[in-house]
Amino acid sequence: MRDAFGREINYLRISVTELCNLRCRYCMPADGVCKREHDEMLTEEEIVLAVQTAAELGVTKLRITGGEPLVKKNIVSICGKAAQVPGIREVCITTNGTLLPQLAVPLREAGVARLNISLDTLDAEKFRYITRLGELEQALGGIEAALAAGFEKIKLNAVLIGGFNDDEIPQLAELTRRWPVDLRFIEMMPMYDGGDFSEGSFISSDVVLQKLPELTEEPRDGGVARLYRLPGAQGRIGLISPLSAHFCGECNRIRLTADGRLKPCLHGREEFSIKGLDAAGMRAQFEKAILAKPAWHGELNYAHRSRSGRNMNRIGG
Repeated sequence: MRDAFGREINYLRISVTELCNLRCRYCMPADGVCKREHDEMLTEEEIVLAVQTAAELGVTKLRITGGEPLVKKNIVSICGKAAQVPGIREVCITTNGTLLPQLAVPLREAGVARLNISLDTLDAEKFRYITRLGELEQALGGIEAALAAGFEKIKLNAVLIGGFNDDEIPQLAELTRRWPVDLRFIEMMPMYDGGDFSEGSFISSDVVLQKLPELTEEPRDGGVARLYRLPGAQGRIGLISPLSAHFCGECNRIRLTADGRLKPCLHGREEFSIKGLDAAGMRAQFEKAILAKPAWHGELNYAHRSRSGRNMNRIGG
């Protein structure tokens, strides 16, 4: 299905939980979030019905997010059923990686094709600081587990934060030589404001090109990242620039929150509830949401905060 601006919407991002086993400072409060009542959240059956509905409207790619999706007890079942929906060609997961040692093999067997794993720093102390609860070795162990399980399409996501990890750009980029993975530097979006980040924290992804002059440009692969490669590297470097060079004109996605709200735009307030609806009701809401996608999300920077009205953990990373 196409939106009002002619963009083909073929990508659905579903958050299966607002909960997480970490507390990343750009994503959620230090004390986490209040656990919602069970009947407020989408059931497994509703999630699968939403995937079926989206597929009937032309969605072919599905990304499972959170919170941290791997804390969801029935995550393997959800992924397995979603992967079997006719029309869905690819099921992916975005995760902090800490639970992959236990779940990488079951997820791959369930039909998950790709993993995006968050990794903002290679410094153990800084990792504890940015995640509040995590240990670097847990994340690195998750990457190793994913590779051992046979995942061939792994992306590591590093949120660029001025004064925090911009001095680690070369070291992070070296991971594409160490492992057959892509490393994506993502501009931090002004969503959760816990007072941890100053204006200088929001830096352009072009700083990566300044720090790594040896990068050579690679062809785009249909995604939103500009792609590059270090000499001799197994994987690529990707730059995702929602602030300095927004890609709204190419946006092909729609989002579904864990409490059953379709969001046409990550940074927009408009939402369409599908909780409790049958197939026909869901389809009508999907159609409304797709047609409600704005041309762009408006100015987005330190002075102009996201209009979403939700922290990232309540939308889906």
